Amino acid sequence: MRFKLPNLVSSEAGNSLVEAAFFLPLLLLLLMGVADFGRAYYLAIEVAGAAHAGAVYGTQNITDTTGMQNAAKLNSPDVSGLVATGTWGCECSDGTASSASCNITPTCSVNVVYYAKVITTVTYHPIMPWKGINSSMVLTSSTTMRSASE
Repeated sequence: MRFKLPNLVSSEAGNSLVEAAFFLPLLLLLLMGVADFGRAYYLAIEVAGAAHAGAVYGTQNITDTTGMQNAAKLNSPDVSGLVATGTWGCECSDGTASSASCNITPTCSVNVVYYAKVITTVTYHPIMPWKGINSSMVLTSSTTMRSASE
């Protein structure tokens, strides 16, 4: 009786398992990158929306900088570490001159208008460290809106 050895070169048993072992880490790395990018993009949208909400509040309550900051933070309650700063001033409607807090009213050949400006900032930390990308990024947004009256 002769024993016949299996032909290991032409056998395809286990090929799928080997292919999956090669591509699964690459797929997981790609998935982590997409998740990190999605989180950063979400935070950027939230930061921009918070600045906009603070500026809208500021156009209705032009001298209330604390209210602008609170409106910005209330717009993004699930973003931890959001920092908002609100300022106001007056400027010429054609943009030629401006004054912070309207200490000195600018001399204009056109109308003087009031503005509210809100700057929001948050620090983003990726889920995992990526080569060539900083371990933390500062996402900032600024919105300036004009108001008709003080």
